[in-house]
Amino acid sequence: MSTTIPVSEVQRKKVTTLTLRQKKERSEPITMLTAYDYPTALILDRVGVDAILVGDSLGMVVLGYTNTLPVTMEEMLHHCRAVARGASYALLVGDMPFLSYQVSVEEAVRNAGRFLQQGGMDAVKLEGGRERLEAIRAIVSAGIPVMGHLGLTPQSVHQLGGFRPQGRTAWAARRLLEDALLLEEAGCFSLVLESVPARLAELISQRLSIPTIGIGAGRACDGQVLVTHDLLGLFDRFTPRFVKKYTDLYGEMQRAFSEYVADVQARRFPGAEHELEMPEEEWQAFLRAG
Repeated sequence: MSTTIPVSEVQRKKVTTLTLRQKKERSEPITMLTAYDYPTALILDRVGVDAILVGDSLGMVVLGYTNTLPVTMEEMLHHCRAVARGASYALLVGDMPFLSYQVSVEEAVRNAGRFLQQGGMDAVKLEGGRERLEAIRAIVSAGIPVMGHLGLTPQSVHQLGGFRPQGRTAWAARRLLEDALLLEEAGCFSLVLESVPARLAELISQRLSIPTIGIGAGRACDGQVLVTHDLLGLFDRFTPRFVKKYTDLYGEMQRAFSEYVADVQARRFPGAEHELEMPEEEWQAFLRAG
């Protein structure tokens, strides 16, 4: 018999940045998934996910772009608002899109503020290390929590030469560790480590007092995040090696859609059980009136 207790039946508090730090201190794993719409956010909130990331990955898995670079602030805010309407308890993190924080510190602060003021988010995430310190400090000084992101940073895909693992040489690992320490010093409340060697992620997690959230970074991180469409088997272009597919919704949806098309073409749908009727006397009166 299932022992799962619906969230509606338990007393649950809103997850905050402090909650994540306390979970790290107690060695309790942090759970995080992406969402881009109301129904997904509602389900994630109900199952008790700690944090929901409205990732710029929506560009690839929802909007059909080949990478995350074309995603705009307006697109991000549109999806953030939908997620905010669905989630009441999870910590909501908005992903700052390409060129929303790189041009100037002033623009970075302004755009970060829009995620909270217009998007309903609790925090923002941005990519990069030492080159982003000034922007991070300014955003944090404005009262906006910042989640950092190191390793494979998709907005730098052209600079990195593709979606490639990072930190695999001694020099690269040292630089990544240094960047992680600098981001913590700059005020980040947590740090995403993407596609880096597991033992490097473990060392970084031990050195930092802020939580690390891994994606393709091994089990020793303080938490884990996946793109929900990858987890559900909804994104058919490719599946990263580090993803565990918990189901194959792409295949299930394809099967259901194919059955629908076949049923309509064969006039099996709609059936009598799907049709509306009117009282016979009303129908006869309608015919007489005609």
